Amino acid sequence: MKVHVGAAATPEEAEAIAKSLAEHLGVDVDVHIEGEETPLASAEPSEPSYPLDDDLGPTDRERDLRAEIADIREGGPEKYRDRLSEQGKLFVRDRLDLWFGGEGGTRGAGDASAADGDPAGVKFEDGKFAAFDDWHPDAPAGEDEAGNERGGDRLPGDGLLTGAAEFEGRDVHFMANDFTVKAGSMASKGVEKFLRMQQRALKTGNPVLYLMDSSGGRIDQQTGFFANREGIGKYYYNHSMLSGAVPQICVLYGPCIAGAAYTPVFADFTVMVEDMSAMAIASPRMVEMVTGEEIDLDDLGGPRVHAEESGSADLVARDEEHARELVADLIGYLPDRAGEKPPRRETKPPKLSPDGIDELIPESPNRPYDAHDLIDRIADAESVFELKEGYGPEIVTAFCRIDGRPVGVVANQPTERSGAIFPDAAEKAAEFIWTCDAYEIPLLYLCDTPGFMAGSQVEKDAILEKGKKMIYATSSATVPKQTVVVRKAYGAGIYAMGGPAYDPESVIGLPSGEIGIMGPEAAINAVYARKLAEIDDPEERAAEEERLREEYREGIDVHRMASEVVIDEIVPPSDLRAELAARFDFYEDVQKDLPDKKHGTIL
Repeated sequence: MKVHVGAAATPEEAEAIAKSLAEHLGVDVDVHIEGEETPLASAEPSEPSYPLDDDLGPTDRERDLRAEIADIREGGPEKYRDRLSEQGKLFVRDRLDLWFGGEGGTRGAGDASAADGDPAGVKFEDGKFAAFDDWHPDAPAGEDEAGNERGGDRLPGDGLLTGAAEFEGRDVHFMANDFTVKAGSMASKGVEKFLRMQQRALKTGNPVLYLMDSSGGRIDQQTGFFANREGIGKYYYNHSMLSGAVPQICVLYGPCIAGAAYTPVFADFTVMVEDMSAMAIASPRMVEMVTGEEIDLDDLGGPRVHAEESGSADLVARDEEHARELVADLIGYLPDRAGEKPPRRETKPPKLSPDGIDELIPESPNRPYDAHDLIDRIADAESVFELKEGYGPEIVTAFCRIDGRPVGVVANQPTERSGAIFPDAAEKAAEFIWTCDAYEIPLLYLCDTPGFMAGSQVEKDAILEKGKKMIYATSSATVPKQTVVVRKAYGAGIYAMGGPAYDPESVIGLPSGEIGIMGPEAAINAVYARKLAEIDDPEERAAEEERLREEYREGIDVHRMASEVVIDEIVPPSDLRAELAARFDFYEDVQKDLPDKKHGTIL
């Protein structure tokens, strides 16, 4: 509140006026001399001081409510809580304390009892009293819709916690299953809480954390939540609406079966925990009943299966604490919502010197080197964060920072089958490119590939279908893109890896680079096989092969490509990091338009 006084007022008079009005009105007050911008005095209202004779206070009614809340916080039956430690799991409220318990959750697991209140970072919780009338000892007698007697099993919160919290300085929505309540299963009230949380996220545009530990829907209580318009099926509709709008991150803490398994695969990023989590469309018992196959849950849908074979897990954590650490790192590369730039940090020199790049890259296109070593000479130190490391390893997909700026790296990996693009690698890259584009993360392609793999098995594994998805994602991404021809860029590999035809902001080459329809060996075999076969002398034939090989390589050398302006520049390898930093900075706000259409049909 601004108050104006005459020019004759003294500072002491102005201060007295400010204090008096602030106390009387309960607002901040600035006192100004007429015509002056700077206040002569300011005051804030003091904390309310209640009358000493105010003997009103909480009644039994409030005390009863607090007792009910404390009871709800205890979760399901004590016997199920006791089993959590045997399973290596935290009670759900201790888990929230780990995630949101101030200073990045440093209070740790188990340091606060369930009755101590919310962790420091939890802003509020919704729906504590869900299903209260169906389980509380004071609930009226009767049966629920499934014919179960009310007042029997404890169902605090209907087995699901939802609310809002601060995580790593970011406002987030969260949901967390309480495994002590019917194994974290889902029923009508919990489903409603889940849906409300998602709908609020659509309104606020804040990220969502799903802390999943659910055995699926409660089969004996499915009436009212399974097929309804606002039932469990709406989860996945909302996931679809949130996809690309706000980051959705899911951590699995237990056996997420059937309907519960769709949330992690709909999320942008999924973290599984070793020796603890699993996800599958059906339980081992159901699998055996339907197919006759006998299999345990870990072999059916454990972390190794989804990290290496299905590609459904982005990260695998050692334990609960490590899962939180991974997500804390991950969210640092992401904006709160679509349309915002991801957060930048102070730049750091790279872990390894850029001066070693040229020596790292072998002159022979067939000799391997580790793409991680190249990335470590380009990216800021301690900033490389790889996703789906064990799936489609022929391509490395990772977040990193270059000069403090988050960048999504798509790099061929020559140590894995010479960096040829296999179906799983293409699919992994397509999804990563699509996610980076959704959240305004610029893309860096490090191309060193003989192209898409050929053969009967990869055809059965849908190399064409999955390859087209990678090319489509590269074509449709509108974030700034830079492509580096590190060494070999053969066949359609240069298309998928952001080549000149795919609207990158720049295509730059290292002196080791080559761009061609195929490599020298394949080309000589395709074009000159008959001619070479006619040479009887082995030494003469070998000499002719070498001459043809060198002649072919001259035609695909990066200098020829730069001479014909196929690529934009050849960069000394030691300057590559600085060159990329300058180009990403210059093109930060580049605008790209896509054709006016509803959407493509490829993904």
